[in-house]
Amino acid sequence: MKKLKLLIVLIVVATISFSCKSDKKSEVEKDKEPVMAANDISLTDVEMKNGSEIYFDKCAGCHGSSRKGATGPSLLPDGDGKYAATKVLGAAGLRAFIENGTPGGMPEWKGIMTEEEIELMTRFLQAEPPVIPPYGIDEINSSWNLIIPVADRPTKPQHNRNINNYFGVIMRDAGKVAVIDGDTKEKLVVLKTGFAVHILRTSASGRYIYSVGRDGRITMIDTYTKTPTIVAEVKAGFDARSVEVSKFKGYEDKYLVFGGYSPSHIAILDAQTLEPLSVTETKGNACDGDKEFIEEARVAAIVASHTDPVWICNVKETGMVWIVDYTDPRNPGMTQIPTARFLHDGGFDSTGHYFLVAANASNKIVVIDVPNKKLVKIIETGIKPHPGRGTNIKNDLGNLWVTSHLGENKLSFIKTNPGENQWTVVKEIKASGNGGGALFVKSHPKSKHLWVDRTLNPDPVLNSAVDVFDIKTLELKKTLSAPEGVDGRAVHFEYNKAGNEVWVSYFMGEKSAIVIYNDKTLEVKQIIQGDWVENPTGKFNVYNTTHDVY
Repeated sequence: MKKLKLLIVLIVVATISFSCKSDKKSEVEKDKEPVMAANDISLTDVEMKNGSEIYFDKCAGCHGSSRKGATGPSLLPDGDGKYAATKVLGAAGLRAFIENGTPGGMPEWKGIMTEEEIELMTRFLQAEPPVIPPYGIDEINSSWNLIIPVADRPTKPQHNRNINNYFGVIMRDAGKVAVIDGDTKEKLVVLKTGFAVHILRTSASGRYIYSVGRDGRITMIDTYTKTPTIVAEVKAGFDARSVEVSKFKGYEDKYLVFGGYSPSHIAILDAQTLEPLSVTETKGNACDGDKEFIEEARVAAIVASHTDPVWICNVKETGMVWIVDYTDPRNPGMTQIPTARFLHDGGFDSTGHYFLVAANASNKIVVIDVPNKKLVKIIETGIKPHPGRGTNIKNDLGNLWVTSHLGENKLSFIKTNPGENQWTVVKEIKASGNGGGALFVKSHPKSKHLWVDRTLNPDPVLNSAVDVFDIKTLELKKTLSAPEGVDGRAVHFEYNKAGNEVWVSYFMGEKSAIVIYNDKTLEVKQIIQGDWVENPTGKFNVYNTTHDVY
């Protein structure tokens, strides 16, 4: 894994112009030479590589691969006209932000990053950012590895387990994905995948699980084999966070779409083999009036429509929602809908007809009519909404889609069913304690509860607990602290197929775990721990992921 991460960094920093003295010098001597300077701050070759690796791992998701900003501000040495130059902030100013975080949702890295890493980042961020090299369909194709051809795969499951209740569990920092039998709670396998896996998605049939790492690597896992097995891999970019499959009737399991952060593009692949079929760059004009041209226009959340042969791809920096028609995957149809900056995560309403996505830097939720390919409404919510896929509940207020917020302690409930106040925030409530930091909300059609985490809140009491609300009254029912023998930050919820269990991850602690709660009693049902449980984060039930149950 270290070699893989180093390779990623080497690719990125290879384009930087280094000041080399002599090819005859020893490697030790070269490592001691300053290769870049900013504001009288210098970095050696090794320091530049290490700084790039730390930035890629912990900062690029919010601040952009080229440090031009998105959810978080730009981090350019000379500024961007809106935010201060990092050279002006200097080491002391940068250290204050890195160590303490911000009220807007940036976590405090003190205690997570070492003192040496923080000191290095105060210098790295004052240097010019690396230039991203090209990476198109030829490069993707050269990375493609079809491990087990379709003809050599089983035609039916080679076991008697219930695949629909399998859970894929991400262990982000370890670069691994575990597959757990949700019925028996057995670990079936732990697979090495891409670095910093962000999400898992399942094929329309539920047979295949696809992971995508922040290194742009897609891994395809077959659940029909006796133990889940990797059957294909491909590297579709340097940095990414989203994949999705074709789900419309007649196109099940045919195509897969990849959303690139770096380079910024949409790639379509064969979902059975991961063979690349086409690449479309997403750079372009921003949605707002000044029509700024954005080179780094990263693809954030992607969802697959069940009503039409399209994917909904959200281009973060431009604020454009792309409706991608995959009926001709080598020449896909593209409809671009201007909305609001900066698009991030979202999900469908209960009908599957409308898609709601957070433009979190704009403090808005955008509503898209998918079959009619048009913008319905832009809704003001709170500071930096972060819904994950959001969740759908129903009570006396109507059908509601729910979002939490990074920047403040607020849950917003948007009415989605036709009639008075449709697409309006009809209720706002607060979770326990103060401040934001919530990453995910979750419920289930069979549940009476709404679950909320506070993962990025700086208060360890809050970030290690979850709040459970009564759906009918929207009153706080219980705050659940980490069980005895478990520590770390609580993050991400997933129900089992039956909707009577909630799985919660605890990570960034010495005793990380997956804690399974009885959704009816809110009591701990089982704790999954062991040497193989390495800081678990996202969890994805096969049935719920396939059918967009949230």
